[in-house]
Amino acid sequence: MNSAEQRAHEIANADVSVRSRDQQDQFLTFIMAGEEYGVDILQVQEIRGWENVTPIPNAPAHIKGVINLRGTIVPIVDLRQRFGLQRAEYGPVTVVIVLKVATRKGSRVMGIVVDAVSDVYSLSADDMKEAPDLGDNVNTSYIRGLVNVASKMVILLDINELLGADTIPEVSVSALQELKNRSDQH
Repeated sequence: MNSAEQRAHEIANADVSVRSRDQQDQFLTFIMAGEEYGVDILQVQEIRGWENVTPIPNAPAHIKGVINLRGTIVPIVDLRQRFGLQRAEYGPVTVVIVLKVATRKGSRVMGIVVDAVSDVYSLSADDMKEAPDLGDNVNTSYIRGLVNVASKMVILLDINELLGADTIPEVSVSALQELKNRSDQH
């Protein structure tokens, strides 16, 4: 088991009973380009180390291809490329987070490639701040909220909005940075 798979195993086995006791949601966080992002842990099916994928002809650059996961064909999205971040070589801590995504046509399983998994946080609605309005030209509908954890900003993603729409919304690094800057000012 490599270090990414070992860390993923530790996180996957974290205590998830907090939600029923405290009415808090739990978020699996991960790192991309030095920033921390989070997704609802209830949508996470598993965390895997990077493996080669089968490329799909004419797919957008951020769609790396598909894997066969116990009989289910799973599209793999490189979230770095999806967000317009600089491409990084996949290494021993690169992971694929397999998620169950709600779409207009029902649910589907998708994987996102991220630099590394980070932690699991239990957060209440009171902990989260809404994404600031960045105008009509910047789509922030895929951002569930922002939260400060241990003096760092974590962007919580609405993975259904980000990956579940028929047309994946345009995401830009400048929008994410502007969002973080505005949130830091408040």
